[in-house]
Amino acid sequence: MTNEVPDGFSYLECPRWHEGRIWFADFYTHRVYSSLEDGGDLRVEAEVPQQPSGLGWLPDGRLLVVSMRDARLLRREPDGSLVTHTDLSAYVTGHPNDLVVDAQGRAYVGNFGFDLMNGAVVAPANLLRVDPDGTVTVVAEDLWFPNGSVITDDGVLLVDETFGNRVTAFDIAADGSLTNRRVWAQFGEPLTERELEKALPEIAVAPDGCCLDAEGALWVADGIGGRLLRVREGGEINDEIQPGTGVFACMLGGADGRTLFACAAPDFNEHARKDAREASLLAFRVGVPRAGRP
Repeated sequence: MTNEVPDGFSYLECPRWHEGRIWFADFYTHRVYSSLEDGGDLRVEAEVPQQPSGLGWLPDGRLLVVSMRDARLLRREPDGSLVTHTDLSAYVTGHPNDLVVDAQGRAYVGNFGFDLMNGAVVAPANLLRVDPDGTVTVVAEDLWFPNGSVITDDGVLLVDETFGNRVTAFDIAADGSLTNRRVWAQFGEPLTERELEKALPEIAVAPDGCCLDAEGALWVADGIGGRLLRVREGGEINDEIQPGTGVFACMLGGADGRTLFACAAPDFNEHARKDAREASLLAFRVGVPRAGRP
């Protein structure tokens, strides 16, 4: 079953199920929204003029949101105002994008690594950890477009490498550092091309936004293939949903944790999406409920 929940947006990313609502960012209207599971009671939660992306919450309930174009991580205060949690600009080589926040309030933040929308040469990027006081630390290097991320209930960080044909795993140490780097799922060989137009055909699966279920499988949005894939450790794909449009992020939620929300649009091209209102949030029913973070 497919339901279109809210629609009429520019380009949606980073869906999150939080306190009985589905939250998501709309890049080019510069807003963070939330709604009920069925799309009702749509609210504007924040206005982010420099383009919102990754969403998460500190332990005290304050929202964190990536501001992409000025490379900042913002924090929503109890009065609704947005303040700078930290400045990421000295640490990123492309727009900061997705993130996941752990139980201690540490945010693990990826970035593009290169100017994707203007066709720059593909290049690797760092993964950052932002501590609750705003301190920024590089915790991993040489990731190929670190994107959607989850933290398992036993403390493993899984990071989608959209231009790496893989999902990479790390163990999170008590101090928030990352150890035991390993490939969790491999979809294809490492890219041999660096020119964007030549590199794209080498991507078997472009893992974008993702979420974890209670059996330890990862639902991954294939940002190039227009598919939602359920992937097990080792790379086995044991379920696939083809919505008939591009899908770029997903999140399990709903009252029973079995609604798979997906951010859909015809493509991810900024120049095509900025002035169009063709994006929507889709919802599918699946058998296994959500787990982990976010």
